[in-house]
Amino acid sequence: MKKLTGILLASAAVFLTACGPSDNAPTKKAEAPAQEQTRKVVIGLDDNFPPMGFRDEKNQLVGFDIDLAREAAKRLGVEVEFKPIDWSAKEAELHGKRVDVLWNGLTITEERKKHINFTKPYMANHQIIVVAQGSDIQNKADLAEKVVGAQEGSSAVDAIQKETQVYESFKELKTFGDNVTALMDLSAGRLDAVVLDEVVGRYLADKRKGEYRVLEDHFGTEDYGVGVHLDNTELHAQLEKVLDEMKQDGTAGRIATQWFGADIIK
Repeated sequence: MKKLTGILLASAAVFLTACGPSDNAPTKKAEAPAQEQTRKVVIGLDDNFPPMGFRDEKNQLVGFDIDLAREAAKRLGVEVEFKPIDWSAKEAELHGKRVDVLWNGLTITEERKKHINFTKPYMANHQIIVVAQGSDIQNKADLAEKVVGAQEGSSAVDAIQKETQVYESFKELKTFGDNVTALMDLSAGRLDAVVLDEVVGRYLADKRKGEYRVLEDHFGTEDYGVGVHLDNTELHAQLEKVLDEMKQDGTAGRIATQWFGADIIK
């Protein structure tokens, strides 16, 4: 009986040795450190917001912010995906983590800072007033009893409503999904004026010379920044660093000059 037991124990030892790790056995390849792994950053944008981000005649996404973001992604060594979203629901898209970043002429406001982690400003902007070339409107006071258009969920709406007396003098403030549609209604005579971002308004007015006129009055100055989810402090820090580098080495200024004819980087 003892002899049988000894044989069984010896056999078990051989079996366990055979099943254990071996110097010649293949080992599991170690995973690359997180910072070396390819990452993808999803950027939410309004794809009808020229010249910041829009579709060209080939339906390709182009624009100043598109070029700026692509350069930043290249320097960070990450893949970038541009995801068109309903701009009026941009914060919900960011909070739901369906996008990682909002980068498309996004105005920095105190209210938005409560929900979005902004980079330092990279461009200044005004909320300008555009009217038809032949309009008799000369200033904000002339907007009394007029129908004024703006993009829904945009800082233009906030800027208008801050000037209570002017806002309450309107016959109606009508909102649109995008600024291009609002300007089409202006051209068709369904609006008396449109309030929108200066970079957009002047770009579109230049494309349609003789059709629109920009008033000297405006609804205030604001700054553009890149918006990141509050929890994603690592990505925020990386974007801050790379944007600073792009400003300092002149890359951001060169991209701005290509789109605006001048270096308007802040």
